[in-house]
Amino acid sequence: MKSLGCPMLIMLMMFISLAKVNGLTLVEKIRDDADLSQFYDLLERSKAAMSSLEYRSCTLFAPTNQAFQRYAGNRTNVLYHLSTVATTLETLGSTIYSDMEGNPPLYITRKKRQNNEDIYVNNALILKSRSNVQLTNAIGKKQVLHIIDDVLTPLTVNPSSSVEVYNPDAFQFITHAESLDINQHRVRSFRQKIITNKKEYVYQAVGGHTFFIPVEEGFKPPPRPDMIDKKVIDGHVIPNKVIFTEPAPLDEPLETLAFEDNVKVTITFFTQTDGKSTKTYVKSNTIAGDSKHPQGVVLAEIVKANIPVKNGVVHLIHRPLMVIDTTVIQFLEEKEDGPLFKFYEVVVDYGGEFMQTINTLRDVTIFAPSNEAWNNPTLANIIRNREKIREILNLHIVRERISTEKIKQNNQQHIYQVPTNAERKFLYFNVITNQFDRNQTVTVEGGGVNATILQGDIAATNGYVHIIDRVLGVPYTTVQEKLRTDPMLNETYYLGRRSGINVQLNDTTRRFTYFVPRDKAWQISRNEFPTATLKLFMPEYSYHAKSILERHLVIADRIFTMNDLKNMANDSIVLPTVRDSLRIRVKEEDKRFYIQWRNKWIPVFRPDVECTNGIIHVIDRPLLTESDVTVGGSQQILPSTINLIIANIVMIILTKLFI
Repeated sequence: MKSLGCPMLIMLMMFISLAKVNGLTLVEKIRDDADLSQFYDLLERSKAAMSSLEYRSCTLFAPTNQAFQRYAGNRTNVLYHLSTVATTLETLGSTIYSDMEGNPPLYITRKKRQNNEDIYVNNALILKSRSNVQLTNAIGKKQVLHIIDDVLTPLTVNPSSSVEVYNPDAFQFITHAESLDINQHRVRSFRQKIITNKKEYVYQAVGGHTFFIPVEEGFKPPPRPDMIDKKVIDGHVIPNKVIFTEPAPLDEPLETLAFEDNVKVTITFFTQTDGKSTKTYVKSNTIAGDSKHPQGVVLAEIVKANIPVKNGVVHLIHRPLMVIDTTVIQFLEEKEDGPLFKFYEVVVDYGGEFMQTINTLRDVTIFAPSNEAWNNPTLANIIRNREKIREILNLHIVRERISTEKIKQNNQQHIYQVPTNAERKFLYFNVITNQFDRNQTVTVEGGGVNATILQGDIAATNGYVHIIDRVLGVPYTTVQEKLRTDPMLNETYYLGRRSGINVQLNDTTRRFTYFVPRDKAWQISRNEFPTATLKLFMPEYSYHAKSILERHLVIADRIFTMNDLKNMANDSIVLPTVRDSLRIRVKEEDKRFYIQWRNKWIPVFRPDVECTNGIIHVIDRPLLTESDVTVGGSQQILPSTINLIIANIVMIILTKLFI
C-alpha cells in the first residue's frame, strides 16, 4: 500500500483512529479488525504475548492477512513482532528490541520518497495511515499498534538441532549455520576463509552492518577458493548500514570495508525481472584495484535475503564478490536462472558457432539483452529465422574489451562507434548526463535499435559483459519515432516537424528509405552554405525545408539497403523520391559506404538503420546546394503576406466605389 503524501491527512486519520478505539484494548482492536484475523489467531495462542499485552507497555507490529498469504518463509514468532517499549512512529530509532527470547533487535529504515518518508521494520513496510494507534491496557500501560505489509521472520534453530543459539551475531551465524533454519544453504568454505585470514572480528563487530556470505556452491570451480583473501572478505561487508532488500537504495553504490587508498570496492543492489518474477542481485565494483584484485564488476544473486542478526543483516549470495575468474561464456553458463538465462538459451538453441566464436576470442565484449528484453512480441517470428537470429547475435559481439569508462572517454569529441561481429554492422554509443545529479547513462545502438546499458562492466577473464534493455537489430519504432528519439538526428527531426514532412513517417502501410543528415552534417553545411542553411532553419522558409527533405525521402513498395543500392547498378541509380527523383551512385571502401550526389561523395555514417516501416541511412552531408534556398518565386507566400494583399485589394475596390 502506498503511503499518503499529506502529513496533515495522516494526523487526521490517526486522530480518527484514536477516537474509534477509545475504550478498546489493543487485543480487542486486533480482534475486531477483519484484516488482522490471521495474526490475531497466532497472538491468541501465545500465552507469553497475551501476558505482555495484559501487564506491560508495548509496541506491536501486526502483519495484514495479505502479508500472511504471501508469506513463504521460515517459521515466524509472535514475540518477534512485539517490543516491551511503547514507541510511536515519530520516536522509532534505528533499532527496537523484540520480546522474543534473546531480545533480537528489529531494524528500522526510513526511506525518502518524493515529499514523503516510508518507514520499514526489517523488510516490512509500516502502513502509516493505519498505524500509530495508541491505547492503554486495563492497568493503564501505554501500548502502540503499527500495521505492516510483511511477516517478520526471525533467525531460528532447526527443529532437529540440539544447538541453542539466541540472537547470534554474524560470526555466530556463520559458525552455527548448519544448525539454523536457512533452508539447505551451507557456508563452510567462506567460514574457513574467514578463520584462515583471521577476519572473525569483522563479523563480530558491534553495531549495525550488512554482510554478504557466498554459499557453498559458489566456490566452484576449484581455483576460486584460492582467490578469497582478506581484501575480498572485507569486500563482502557494508559497514554501519543495515540494508534489507525492500528498502534498499537500488542502483546506488555503497562503500564496503574494502574501500581504502589502494583498493576501492563498492556494492550495489539492483533488481531484474523476466516479466513474471523479480530477483534481487548485488554487484561488487572494484573501482581501484591491484595485481590481485582487478577492476571490474562481479554479479551475485541473493539466494536467501534478510536474515536478521544481532549486529545487522545477512544476505546469502550464490557466488563470491570481487573474484574475476570466469570467461564470458562461463559467466553466461554459471546460473541456469540468472539475469541472462534467456539470452543464453537463444545462444545455445540457435548459435552453436556463436559460442565457438566467443570461446576463441582473447578479447571480447558482449552487449547481452536482459531476460525482460526477450519478452518483446516482435521477437516471436524472428527467433524462428535461424539466419536472422545468427546475424542478431553477432550484432551483440565486439572483438575487443570495451568498458563503460572507455565509452565515455571516446565519446567526448564525437560519436564513438565500433565494428561488431556482424558483417558491416557497427555499434554507436551515446552518453547522457542528467542535468540534476550529473549521473551518466550509456546507450548503445545497433541495427536501428537504441538500448540502455542497465548493468555495465561485468568483468570476465577475457572481456566484459554489459546487460542492455533491448535486443539489438530488431526494430520496434517507425521512421518518425526513430527520428524523434535518436540523439544524433535532432536537427532533421526538427526540420521535418516544422515543415510537416514527419507526419507521413508513422504510416506503417508504406515503405520508406530515408537518407537522413545527422546533426554534424548540418553543422558542416552551415560552414559550406551558410546562407542557404541559415534560411532553411528559419520559420518563413518552411516550404524550402520541406522541399529539401523530400529530396532525401524515397517511397516505394520496398526498402533499399545500402548493399541493395550498391548491387543495383555500376552506374548511377534513379530512386523515386517524394519531390521528384534522386540520382545517386554507391560505392563501398574499407567496409564503409559512400553515395555520390552531384559529383560529391558523401560518407554514409550509419547504414541500414531498420524501422518497422522503412530504413534510415544516416549521412554526413545533406543533399543541398547554396542555390536551393532562394527568396524568389518558389518561396511559399506566408499567410500574413496574403492577408496584406487581400486588404490592399479591398481598399482599392472600396476607394473606387466611393469616388
